Amino acid sequence: MISFLQIDNVSKAFGDLVLFENISFLLAKEQKIALVAKNGAGKTTLFNILCGKDTPDTGTVTFHKDITISFLEQDPEFDENKTVLQQVFSSSGEVIDAIMEYETALSSDDKGRLQASIEKMDKLEAWNYEATIKGILSKLKISGFDQKMGTLSGGQRKRVALANALVREPDLLILDEPTNHLDFEMIEWFEEYLKKSSITLLMVTHDRYFLDRVCNEVIEIDNKRIFRYAGNYTKFLEKREERITNENQNAEKARNLLRRELEWIRRTPSARTGKAKARIDSFYELKDQAVGRANDKLVNLNVKGSRLGTKIVDIKNLTKNFGPIKILDKFSYNFIRYEKVGVIGNNGTGKTTFLNMLTGKEPYDSGVVDMGETVVPGYYRQDGMSFNEQMKVIDVAREIAEVVIVGNGVRMSVSAFLNYFMFPPEVQHSFVYKLSGGEKRRLYLATVLMKNPNLLILDEPTNDLDILTLNVFEEYLADFAGSVIIVSHDRYFMDKVVDHLFVFEGDGNVSDFPGNYTQYREHRDKLERQAKRQAKAVKKDEPEILKTEKSGAKKLSYKEQKEFDQLGADIEQLETEYKRLELLLGSGSLSNDEVIETSVKLGEMMKAIEDKTNRWLELSEIAEG
Repeated sequence: MISFLQIDNVSKAFGDLVLFENISFLLAKEQKIALVAKNGAGKTTLFNILCGKDTPDTGTVTFHKDITISFLEQDPEFDENKTVLQQVFSSSGEVIDAIMEYETALSSDDKGRLQASIEKMDKLEAWNYEATIKGILSKLKISGFDQKMGTLSGGQRKRVALANALVREPDLLILDEPTNHLDFEMIEWFEEYLKKSSITLLMVTHDRYFLDRVCNEVIEIDNKRIFRYAGNYTKFLEKREERITNENQNAEKARNLLRRELEWIRRTPSARTGKAKARIDSFYELKDQAVGRANDKLVNLNVKGSRLGTKIVDIKNLTKNFGPIKILDKFSYNFIRYEKVGVIGNNGTGKTTFLNMLTGKEPYDSGVVDMGETVVPGYYRQDGMSFNEQMKVIDVAREIAEVVIVGNGVRMSVSAFLNYFMFPPEVQHSFVYKLSGGEKRRLYLATVLMKNPNLLILDEPTNDLDILTLNVFEEYLADFAGSVIIVSHDRYFMDKVVDHLFVFEGDGNVSDFPGNYTQYREHRDKLERQAKRQAKAVKKDEPEILKTEKSGAKKLSYKEQKEFDQLGADIEQLETEYKRLELLLGSGSLSNDEVIETSVKLGEMMKAIEDKTNRWLELSEIAEG
C-alpha cells in the first residue's frame, strides 16, 4: 500500500486555543478523503500546514517523494499583473511550457514562432494533453485569456486557481472548499471528473452531495482529535451518530462513578495522601471522562419574525441590461407570505443583480419593485461582512440589539443568543480578528437574524459554513414565519429548503419551476432524453438511401458484439462485488490497514464500473443504428 501523505502526532495551538492534539492519519494512493469539522476546529489551519504556509507545534507531515501535488486554497493569491493564460499555465513542466508557448503564439502574428511551437508540441506529443486542458478550461467557463488577474471577480479567480491545480494532472490533489463560486453545471462536471479520475484526493468541503458522490472516506476533527469513517457522507452520518451515542453512554457511566467518588473525597479528606493517592488520581481521570458531551448542541433558531402583512413584494415588468447583455426582460411576479423560492442559473446570468434590485442596491432600467409596508428585509450578502476586526464579538452584536425576541415572545440577552450560535462566553469576549472565516460567516448570519426580519434575502449563505451550522440553519428556515429568497449553489441546501425555483436561463429569460433542485434536474434530464429519442425516431424514419449515404453509419462487428454481450455480465458482477465490499467496509470488523485497502478497491471498482458502462453505452448506440 503506497502512502502519499502521512501525518504523525501533529498538534497546533494559538495561545490558549488548542485546535488539535497529536492527530495522526495517512492518505493512501487513489483514496478520496473529505475532512470535516466545525468552524474554528482547525480545518484551514491543517490545510495551511500541508501546503507549507504554517508549521505544526509538534509532529511531522511527510509526502511521498516523486509525486506531483496541487493545492487549491479557499482564497487563492495571485500576481495581479499576470494574464489568465499565464496564471493557468504557471505550473512548471516542459509539456505545460510548450502548451503555453503554443497558445501565446496562436494569438501573435509571428508565423515563425507559431511553426516552432507546433514542432515542439509534436516532439513532446503534447496535443492530447492540450485538448484535455482546453476541455477543463471550457467546463470551468474560463475565457478572456488576456485579462489581468487583478480585474477578475472572486468567483473567476477561484475558477482560474482550480484550473491551474487540475492542468498539472497531479498525483495528489488537496482542495479547500472547491465548490465555492462554481455553478451547478461546473460542480456536476467536477464531480464526474474526480469520480472517473485515479487521482488521490484530500478536500475540505461543506457540499454534502459533492462529498457523498466523490469521497470514499471521511475524517472528522472533533474535540481536538481525529475520527475516521469508511464510506461517503451518508455512511459518515450513520457512524458518527453511533460514536456520539456510545460516547454519551460512557460519559453517563463516568458521571455516576464520579458522583460516588466525589462523596468519598468529601467524607475522607485525610485520605488524600498515602494509600489513597491512586484513587485520587482516578477521580480526576473520571472527571475528564464525565465532561463528555450530551450531544452536539444544535442551535435553537426559533427567532420571532416581525408581523408580515399580505403584501410582500410585487414585481412588474422588471427589466435590466448591462450593455448588450440582458439580465431581466419584463419579469413580473408577486411574492406571497411564507413562500421559499430558490434562484438558480449559471454564473453571470444575473442572480445577485436580481437580489440587489429587490433591495435597492442596484438600479433597474424599467419596471416596478413594490415592497409591502410591513416587510422587514434581512439581506445576507456574499460581500456583506464589514466587521471592525478590533471589536469583541459581543460588542458587534450589541450594536444591533441588547435583547433578542425569540419564539413565544421570550426575551433573550445578546450573550445567550450568541451562545445558541455556538459562540460560548470565552469566544464572545474575544476579538473578531481571532475568529476563523467560517466563524465570521456564522456571526454575520446571527447579526442578520437578530433584526427579526420577516423577508430573508440570502445570497450564497452556505459558503464557508460548517455542516453542523448548515443543518441548524436549514431547520430554522423550515420553520421561519416569513418569506425567503435564496441564491445558492449548494444543491443539498436548496433541496431541503425551497418550495420552487426561479431558473435564470440567460438572455433575460427566467422560468418558474415548481419544485426543488433535484426535481428540476430530473425534469431537465427527462426532457433531454425525450429529445434524444425524438431525434432517433426522425433518423429511423429517413429514407433508406439517406441512411446508407450518411458517413460513419455502421453496425457492430462480430468482435464488438461479443464485447457488448460480455460488458453486461461484467458490469453486473462488478456491481455485486461493489455492494459486498461496501457492506464489509461499514461492518466495523476491519483493521485500519484493511479499511484503507478496501476503500482503495472500492474506488478502483467504481472507476471500472463507470468505464465499462460508458463503453456499453457507446456500443449500444451503434447497435441501435
